[in-house]
Amino acid sequence: LRGGPSGDLYIFIEVAEHPIFQREAENLFCRVPVSMIDAALGGDIEVPTIDGGRSRVKIPPGSQSGKQMRLRGKGMPVLRSNAAGDMYIELAAETPVNLTSRQKELLREFDSLSEENNPESSGFFRKVKSFWDGMKG
Repeated sequence: LRGGPSGDLYIFIEVAEHPIFQREAENLFCRVPVSMIDAALGGDIEVPTIDGGRSRVKIPPGSQSGKQMRLRGKGMPVLRSNAAGDMYIELAAETPVNLTSRQKELLREFDSLSEENNPESSGFFRKVKSFWDGMKG
């Protein structure tokens, strides 16, 4: 302008947080609560996609909290490409609250029948016992 030298144009862009999805590059992450029954027995759930749609996901029986499942091509578009990233859902098994006395009774009965049915905790406590036994001797 008016004979002055050309300058640089700086553009700063901030991406607002989304209430459901977290983004890492072209991949999206979504934490999805599921009932402990669905986590234990398996089932189908619908999860939201970034385009406003829905995707049906099959939960395998015995799923643990934190299990991640990938939905190919359901992430963000890749710049200068026709490809899209993936969407990862993380299962969050919910523990029931405000149980009735009958529900508590049934859970206690279930627990008494499930001694070796919890792979993570039984392995952990086996290691703890071995650790403590090693500390004694």
